[in-house]
Amino acid sequence: MAENQQAAGGENANQPQFALQRIYIKDLSFESPNSPAVFQEQWKPQVNLDLNTAHNKISDNQYEVVLSLTITAKMEEKVAYIVEIQQAGVFLVKGIEGPQLGQMLGAYCPTILFPYARESIDTIVNKGSFPGLMLAPVNFDAIYAQALKRQQDEAAGQAAEEEPKH
Repeated sequence: MAENQQAAGGENANQPQFALQRIYIKDLSFESPNSPAVFQEQWKPQVNLDLNTAHNKISDNQYEVVLSLTITAKMEEKVAYIVEIQQAGVFLVKGIEGPQLGQMLGAYCPTILFPYARESIDTIVNKGSFPGLMLAPVNFDAIYAQALKRQQDEAAGQAAEEEPKH
């Protein structure tokens, strides 16, 4: 059986490959501009989450994917805290191209990075003396599909504008 696996190994050289090589925090910021006064109020915050993803090619088969999150917690109009994090990862992606590569970098990799960002956010918020914040899971596949549809709609709209009128 091992002989069959070794023989197949040569054939698998052209098979798609994906591997996580490293996960790291690229940037992390915590601000609590209205402390200690904010600690005197009953804790009923309004929490806003802004989320973005980006990626860049490092080498032929390596990509850096960066998940950026900004969380703002307010007590009425007073900012209790702001957390900004860029959770990043280096991924080996080989033999995957076109739409599949876009899906991999725009949805699958951010899905891998999100739990690390969520844990870091919860930890830093606790260290700021606030109750823990466990963000709900995010459906990056749906976000990616919406972004793709928006791009297609914009491209179709521009094409319609550029058609000569008779």
